[in-house]
Amino acid sequence: ISQGRLEALLNFQTMVSDLTGMDIANASMLDEATAAAEAMALAKRVSKSASHRFFVANDCHPHTIAVVRTRANAAGITLVVGDPQRELDGADVFGVLLQYPGTTGQIHDYRALSERARARNVIVAVAADLLALCLLAPPGAWGADVTVGSAQRFGVPLGYGGPHAGYLATRDAHKRQMPGRLVGVSI
Repeated sequence: ISQGRLEALLNFQTMVSDLTGMDIANASMLDEATAAAEAMALAKRVSKSASHRFFVANDCHPHTIAVVRTRANAAGITLVVGDPQRELDGADVFGVLLQYPGTTGQIHDYRALSERARARNVIVAVAADLLALCLLAPPGAWGADVTVGSAQRFGVPLGYGGPHAGYLATRDAHKRQMPGRLVGVSI
């Protein structure tokens, strides 16, 4: 059973990496909202910015914003919620969380926004729907640094490590800052 579970977790990590376009994914996050809070914490750890402000797109899921706000308050981070297309440029923030697709289903092209953010050393985190990523351009392809979400859209039932088996994927450069558990292959 242990070997089978490890293989299933490795397959999960591989699928998440493939769908998100990221280099590495972990095998266990509680759910999308807590994964988003962990992405904010990861962004703070890897950011070169002295800012203590984190921007959250106003079209993120309401429960995600609530959990990120709670974690930000505990960590001394000021949360800024707004329209990233109009309010992110020039904002003094160390990171941004985008929802892809948005909570109402809108699909935004975040390529240019991501390029501008990264040019200012702003860490770009994306809460992405894995099933939607079967058709949409993966966040890793348009410059995201971290991608989070839930596997519930694939029919994973309640339980199994959290409400809906969340994920967090990132670039290889940030692998030592990842929360959660990683399953690897011996070489």
